[in-house]
Amino acid sequence: MSKITHLSPEWQSWILENLDRGCTPQSLVEVMVEKNFDPMFANAIVFHFVSTSGKGQGATAVTLPGAESGQQRALKSGYVYETPRIPMHGGVIKTADRDVKVVMRIEKPVVVVFDNLLSHEECDEMVRLSEKKLKRSAIVDPTTGRDEIIDDRTSFGTFFHVRESEFVAKLDERISQLMHWPVEKGEGIQILNYQVGGEYKPHYDYFPPQDQGSHVHLRNGGQRVSTLIMYLNDVEDGGETIFPELGLAVAPRKGSAVYFEYCNRSSQVDPLTLHGGAPVRRGEKWIATKWMREQNFT
Repeated sequence: MSKITHLSPEWQSWILENLDRGCTPQSLVEVMVEKNFDPMFANAIVFHFVSTSGKGQGATAVTLPGAESGQQRALKSGYVYETPRIPMHGGVIKTADRDVKVVMRIEKPVVVVFDNLLSHEECDEMVRLSEKKLKRSAIVDPTTGRDEIIDDRTSFGTFFHVRESEFVAKLDERISQLMHWPVEKGEGIQILNYQVGGEYKPHYDYFPPQDQGSHVHLRNGGQRVSTLIMYLNDVEDGGETIFPELGLAVAPRKGSAVYFEYCNRSSQVDPLTLHGGAPVRRGEKWIATKWMREQNFT
């Protein structure tokens, strides 16, 4: 039986209720693992609730007794790190129309934070073009492969088709050069808006191979290989992109972005790229996301 990597509203309520009762985060993770949750996912999701609800008196991480570190679990999963698609040296990546500054890099997993990817005018234009066509965001149901609206993802979003206009085509080309992956292998840019309290609990961007519903999406373009999250505004408070296994939080900054990759040439996927969007505490959050696939995406 495949391990559970999705949190239902019932399990969310169970975690919050037991944290309120004073149960230790570690005890909650143990119960979830007994109920067939993936240990890494259970660890990260409970840590997410501890850190965002203030429960647990400053706990920094939740680990099982004798548990392996995140990187040890990744190695045990069999994931093989290869030469990254994106350059892992130098302070600037040059594209045809813009020099993009590198702020930070992590090698395993590959995570890179950029500044100056988008101008403020480009950010504002993407928001303007999206505002009137936003719909409640969905996820891929792990069993059926169909889109499903769940409480874990409280955003509104829309898509641009690849090269749908001169403006979008310019961004698609720049992003392709930055991610070192062909435009034809990219999904259309997704725009998301989070209001106060909006969040996206820890999840994977790749389609878990063990989930039956993933097969529907893998038939069109293969596995996702990398993600670029672009920040379209400055958030007054909250809204960080969190990587629970790395202890990393990337704060939204207008025009900046975070990149990560998670699929090698053998179609293995990297569980260390578990990530989420922390709740927006003040203001609102606008992001644009680009996913790249193994093959041409239509």
